[in-house]
Amino acid sequence: MMRILLQYLLPLLLPTLIYFLWVRMNKRRIASESIDWVHEGPWFWLILAGVALMAASLVFVALTGGVEPGSRIIAPTYKDGRVVPWHVE
Repeated sequence: MMRILLQYLLPLLLPTLIYFLWVRMNKRRIASESIDWVHEGPWFWLILAGVALMAASLVFVALTGGVEPGSRIIAPTYKDGRVVPWHVE
């Protein structure tokens, strides 16, 4: 669950959360300009930034994680009433 949160949800939602914090901090100025920030907000750029952050995190995990090519991966097994986790030989 934590992996899903860090690799997918956080990079997608982080630009939008930063934007909402910025709007909250500048509430008086935005109210005086009489724009509807929900409808005229920078949604395209927020989505693009979120997708870029998610892609960067996936590339980082792909380059830094995993096992050596050609390694033999042993699947989890059930032995003597215990689950033996996967391992690499």
